[in-house]
Amino acid sequence: MSTPAEVVETDTGTITRYRRHPLGRGLVASGATVDPTAHIERTAYVEPGAIVGRGAWIGATAWIDRDATVGAAAVIGANVHVGQNASIGHGARVGGHSRIGANARVGNGANVPGDSQITPFTVIPGPGDIPA
Repeated sequence: MSTPAEVVETDTGTITRYRRHPLGRGLVASGATVDPTAHIERTAYVEPGAIVGRGAWIGATAWIDRDATVGAAAVIGANVHVGQNASIGHGARVGGHSRIGANARVGNGANVPGDSQITPFTVIPGPGDIPA
């Protein structure tokens, strides 16, 4: 990995190192997996353990929390928080200023309007989901 663009220390002393992603120049933590074709806006953060899929778009000031997953071709709007362990499906869209709670699931192709508050463990099915 190249020289970190930013180093952050938490109140508990944990240090996280971030590097700039080639598309958009957003900050990606060591231990996160971001596809090279994903676009991470300059002021967005992707935390350790998070996965961002092929062709996904992460908007300005968005925060993809630890162990969250953003599927291929998903669009995350500006100032969105995708909570720890949450999952955004393939092709899903999350409007700006939304909060996706920890462990929530947004299905494939689902559309979450801007300014939405999705509580932890909520499941939002999408048109691309296969019924259980």
